[in-house]
Amino acid sequence: MNEIKVIITGATGMVGEGVVHVCLQHPLVKEVLIINRKPSGINHPKLQEIIHQDFYDFSGLKNRLSGYDACFHCMGISSVGIDAASYYKITYTMTMALAKVLCELNPAMTFCYVSGQGTDSSENGKLAWARIKGKTENDLFKLPFRQAFGMRPGFIRPIKGLKHTHKFYRYINWTFPLGRALFPNGFCTMEELATAMIALTGLGFPKRVINGKDITSLSKTLAWEMTKI
Repeated sequence: MNEIKVIITGATGMVGEGVVHVCLQHPLVKEVLIINRKPSGINHPKLQEIIHQDFYDFSGLKNRLSGYDACFHCMGISSVGIDAASYYKITYTMTMALAKVLCELNPAMTFCYVSGQGTDSSENGKLAWARIKGKTENDLFKLPFRQAFGMRPGFIRPIKGLKHTHKFYRYINWTFPLGRALFPNGFCTMEELATAMIALTGLGFPKRVINGKDITSLSKTLAWEMTKI
């Protein structure tokens, strides 16, 4: 597998920060570009950062978004306390605005969208958030990327020491070993999630929807591939 250059969104959230952290440490990731509304405070020789306010219009960044192998789209919000129309705009409209620009500039790109367990591919279920995420996945799959994936982790064990980890994880992290043993499809680590996205970029996968077991398996596969280098 060759070295890759990746774009990561959501670096000021728990998942995005964790994915950035892993990618900066990984030998197969040559360069990381993050797009934020405010500075991340992360400094690393591999890292470049764009401060951009309008996440519904990326056309002005076209000269800076070409030449990348992957986008790990980790940006998102909780559906709690927000109406369906606003959630749709932030979840679907914002994601598609970025994806359409990226596939135009980088048709050989891999796009990994972190949606979540419970996402509704049928778009017909009772839960609005699940339908919206399902539509987002489905429409991403229609774009002319080399490949696109919907990442559906459940419980993600965070990386210790990172500043954007949700506080409640301090109280529930102890459940991870038991939960993973009883329900392996619903539990993964942040390291596994990020490593799985790197693996998908270089190795591909026969499925577009990537669940918890797939994430763990892909992470192990890449580790095995690294022993051959």
